[in-house]
Amino acid sequence: MAEPLLSFTEVWKSYGQGEAQVHALAGVDLAIRAGEFVAIMGPSGSGKSTSMNIIGCLDTPTSGRHGFLGVDAGRLDRSQRAVLRNLYIGFVFQGYNLLPRTTAAENVELPLIYRGVATTERRKAAMNALAQVGLAGREHHTPAELSGGQQQRVAIARAIVTRPTLLVADEPTGNLDTQRSHEIMELLTGLNRDEGLTIAMVTHEGDIAAYADRTIDFLDGKIVSHGFVEEPA
Repeated sequence: MAEPLLSFTEVWKSYGQGEAQVHALAGVDLAIRAGEFVAIMGPSGSGKSTSMNIIGCLDTPTSGRHGFLGVDAGRLDRSQRAVLRNLYIGFVFQGYNLLPRTTAAENVELPLIYRGVATTERRKAAMNALAQVGLAGREHHTPAELSGGQQQRVAIARAIVTRPTLLVADEPTGNLDTQRSHEIMELLTGLNRDEGLTIAMVTHEGDIAAYADRTIDFLDGKIVSHGFVEEPA
């Protein structure tokens, strides 16, 4: 069987020292294969956000191995992890994180600017990404001129414009109403199904997790259950 796209092997993440030491992750083992859509769940303080920070190469384990594309990402320095993120990982956050005075197209172009992509090429890529998320014709609108659901679509377009291997979604529907939440989940499901995009998503909502292929439940820094969703939404 092929090696997982990413894996944790006996991963610990600890903060503080001595009696004040806290283990956010306590010997976690997990694997996510290319093309999977995984929902990571758990109450506040369970370790799910810490695990996602490591999955997204925003943080490193205190001990253990974080494998990504065959590399021990936990041993990379800050600059090397930044390169890894720029080349292979897209991010979608609960709060959209769009530049307020910048158009949708310009927001989507940002990751390509960091890559040094030429203006004409990155503008074309941004337009294509916006069309892919259903925002053709809204390219020149600023975030204030868009609804919450549309802003999250811009954020998703920004995340996929670089054609990433992995999409990390942190509570992507947390600021949206029910209808808009399910529209966003239909969009993410389509990207996973049609584009083969691997998605790791944090959520605390069961109806949102139901869109995933598999759920991983955290409690007190450990995985307490995991399994395939019987009937994905």
